[in-house]
Amino acid sequence: MNLSLRAFLVSLLLFVSIILQAQEIGLQLHSLRNQFAIDVPGTMAKIKSLGIKEIELGGTYGLPFPDFIKLIAQNQLQVVSYGTDFDRLMNFPQAVADDARAYGAKFVVCFWIPHNGDTFTVEDVNKAAAVFNKAGKILAQNGLLLCYHPHGYEFQPHEKGTLFDYMMDTFDTRYVYMEMDVFWVKQAGQDPIALLKRYANRWVLLHLKDRKKGTPDSLNGKADDDSNVTLGKGDVNIAQIMTEAKAIGIKHYFIEDESSRAEQQIQESLSYLRSLK
Repeated sequence: MNLSLRAFLVSLLLFVSIILQAQEIGLQLHSLRNQFAIDVPGTMAKIKSLGIKEIELGGTYGLPFPDFIKLIAQNQLQVVSYGTDFDRLMNFPQAVADDARAYGAKFVVCFWIPHNGDTFTVEDVNKAAAVFNKAGKILAQNGLLLCYHPHGYEFQPHEKGTLFDYMMDTFDTRYVYMEMDVFWVKQAGQDPIALLKRYANRWVLLHLKDRKKGTPDSLNGKADDDSNVTLGKGDVNIAQIMTEAKAIGIKHYFIEDESSRAEQQIQESLSYLRSLK
């Protein structure tokens, strides 16, 4: 069996096993970055007290890896998704895989494709595809799925659609999956529910984030952090998104709140999500 086929089969089996798991509401740790800057152990304990079991992370907040992973274990948290940057994926994909596996993660997520200012082009997509397709294959050989997390600039017009459509045609469907941040899709003037339906077999993770009503759209991946509001109080339509996401088989959901009110809003958002049928 050649390595390409083996990597594809490994990624397919992992994808199927993930689809069969129960849904879980987790937390993107970036939401509590200000709290982590002051007290890492206390913030981890706070996450546990909220009943959260799954997390997505991208760093150790200044702690050595052994101390950080110990805190994760002590608070009975599971690292589902490990964030990394584009340059590391391009230059050190095996090191990224080793790091993700050290945490016990199932997914590796890249959150940003480098580009010039607010200009995102076909050439940027092609460069990203070359990096992601190669790195995704290596990650699959290590039992991991690579995901990309759009931030809105990908929805600039292109031919009869958007650069996002071109991206989805260019990324290798065997090795590159997607994490939808529903806020950023809405911020780009798109419909998250329609996008979930259109690419139902590509979305495997979801960032849950609501947007203050009246917030103007943008196509540059930028917005006021305090436009993040408690889930269910904004214009993103979280309830229907959850219904559709579950229908297409997404199993891992991460609350992400970048506002100055994150600590309070996370608790309110959890209550809202748990109230949904």
